[in-house]
Amino acid sequence: MHYLPSPAETRRMDTPELRDRFLLEDVFQPGSVTLRFVVDLDRVVIGGAVPTGGALRLEAPPEMAAESFTERREIGILNVGGDGSVTVDGERHAMAFRDGLYVGRGSHEIAFESGDAANPARFYLVSYPAHAEYPTTHVAHADAEATELGTAATANRRILRKYFHPGGVRTAQLVMGVTELLEGSVWNTMPAHTHARRTEVYLYFRVPEDAVVFHLMGEPHQTRHLVVRDGEVALSPGWSIHSGAGTTSYSFCWAMGGENQVFADMQGVSMDALR
Repeated sequence: MHYLPSPAETRRMDTPELRDRFLLEDVFQPGSVTLRFVVDLDRVVIGGAVPTGGALRLEAPPEMAAESFTERREIGILNVGGDGSVTVDGERHAMAFRDGLYVGRGSHEIAFESGDAANPARFYLVSYPAHAEYPTTHVAHADAEATELGTAATANRRILRKYFHPGGVRTAQLVMGVTELLEGSVWNTMPAHTHARRTEVYLYFRVPEDAVVFHLMGEPHQTRHLVVRDGEVALSPGWSIHSGAGTTSYSFCWAMGGENQVFADMQGVSMDALR
């Protein structure tokens, strides 16, 4: 179970406190499934599954009081490791690097496997409560809706890929995709914005071992930052900006849940308002 501080509390936090509350550093653990239940972030569950031997099953933890993980929930899954597969109620879905899988409410049995234990799959999970049932659907990286954004002059040329969204794979509330910074670009989501009607989580990946991303967060007039490395997840409540700059190019998976799925529903923050 994970709880977030208020804006007033956040202003008084030092670096270790900010990292403890707004950064998940241990999502991917070899040979296991890890789950973090962020109650006050639209009840999102964030997890990782790294199969290194046999199949790993996704079970409902006691906190859910459910017979299966997706009894009342939906899941977005992204593979950020080696080739693998996800089996949902007996149907196997092959998952290459950066492939996505939407698992709808009402599914019963979910299991993860790696194609090669020496190069295991790393399955990233984002789950929100679901009020409706939609079919389990695989989205290959190459098939996701892609848009190129930014310019070289502002160091933010990037490709934004939408995996699960109202114009594509339907969901109850989850919106999820991947943004890939092109070579020579380092900035994401700048100018910054907030989301009054939903919350967001960022998984940073494809970050080299000798590189970091400075993830910007906090109220627009009280900004803070987190130093983020490969495979770490930044949590962003509706009142916080979420932007960043890396020491090299990188990728990140963005996922949102809340009362509005419209991608453009955001509150822009002008550069002169940032402090």
